Amino acid sequence: MILYHGSKMIVESPGIQIQKYNKDFYFGFYCTLFPNQAIRGAIRFDGIGYLNEYCYTPDDKLRVKQFPEMSEEWLDFIVACRLGTSHGYDIVEGPMADDTIFNYVQNFVDGKISREAFWELAKFKRPTHQISFHTARALATLSFVKGVEVRDEE
Repeated sequence: MILYHGSKMIVESPGIQIQKYNKDFYFGFYCTLFPNQAIRGAIRFDGIGYLNEYCYTPDDKLRVKQFPEMSEEWLDFIVACRLGTSHGYDIVEGPMADDTIFNYVQNFVDGKISREAFWELAKFKRPTHQISFHTARALATLSFVKGVEVRDEE
């Protein structure tokens, strides 16, 4: 399976990204099946970045959590991760809470909207995908293929 990662640089050797804010599936190295989604991430700040391509070879020995679609379990998992609760999975895969969905998640966490209101708002979003790698064993399933410069076409 080919996966993509958008970045400000070519990333031949992926690592776990620990950042100021917790991500959807907690700290990890995030990829997607959708190159356009990765490109949006790569160019979001200054219009230039890199699309990194990897070959992913699943390993049956790893603990993998998959969310085929946005669900109550997915929402609760993201809320827990964004509040700083870690998990025991090597790899987590599912829809991405993009900027708009993130705002809905945050409003739900803050008690500004109900769970029902979250689902009403979220149902009109375009499909997204992310797969996050949370351990060294998980990262070993990725083989770097290439990195190419990408630019905003505006």
